[in-house]
Amino acid sequence: MKRLLHLLAYHLVAVAVISIASCGSTRSAFEKVEPQMPFDAVIVPGVPFDSAWSDIMRARVLWSYHLYNHGYAKNIIFSGSAVYTPYVESRIMAEYARTLGIPEANIFTEERAEHSTENVFYSYYMAKDLGFRNVALATDPFQTKMVKSFAKRKKLDLYYVPAIFDTIHTYYDGLQASIDPTWAEVDNFVALPEREGFWKRFAGTLGKNLKYRPEEITDAKMKYAN
Repeated sequence: MKRLLHLLAYHLVAVAVISIASCGSTRSAFEKVEPQMPFDAVIVPGVPFDSAWSDIMRARVLWSYHLYNHGYAKNIIFSGSAVYTPYVESRIMAEYARTLGIPEANIFTEERAEHSTENVFYSYYMAKDLGFRNVALATDPFQTKMVKSFAKRKKLDLYYVPAIFDTIHTYYDGLQASIDPTWAEVDNFVALPEREGFWKRFAGTLGKNLKYRPEEITDAKMKYAN
C-alpha cells in the first residue's frame, strides 16, 4: 500500500509539472546555455519505477535522449538508487536510454542517491572524476528550481537545461519503449520510509545527509556497459 501511495504521489507531481511548466521559460533557459554546448555530460535524476515508466520518467529520459541525439550532450549520467520500489532507478532509466539508441559507452549510472539533492551532488562529483568539465542538470523545470539553490550553496559549477515539453511532444509524441527490468531489481529490498523516519528523510531532501569522500565517488561510478 505504501509503495502504491508513493507512486501515486509521483504521478500527481508529474501531472502538475507538465501542466504548469512554461515552455517559454524553459526555451529561454535552453538558449541561455546553448553557447556552452555540447555538454560533456548531463545529469538526469531518477524516478521510482514499478512495472512501466511513468510520465515523469518518460519525459526525463526522452529529454536526455533528445539532448544526446541532437549533439547537445556527449554523455548521460542517470542517478538514483532503489528508494521506494525494488528497482535501481538509474539502471532502469539507463536501460530505457539504451533501448532508444544511446550507445552504452555514453551512459553512466550513479546508484547511491536517494534524494534530488543527492542526485545532483553525487553525480556532479562523479562527472568531475570522469574528467567531464562542463556539466548540466537535465530534468523537468519543477525539479530544476528545487535543486538550484542547493547546488549554488555547494558551489557546484552546473548549467541547467530544463526539459522543453513542447519539444518532447513534437519529436516523440506516442513514442514508447519496453525493457526487461530484472537486472535492476534489488534483493531483500526495504523502502526508504521503512528504513528512515520522517525527519531523517526530510534532512536528506535538504541535502543534510550527504556522505562525501572522493574515493567513495570513485568507487561508486559505473559505466552502464559494465
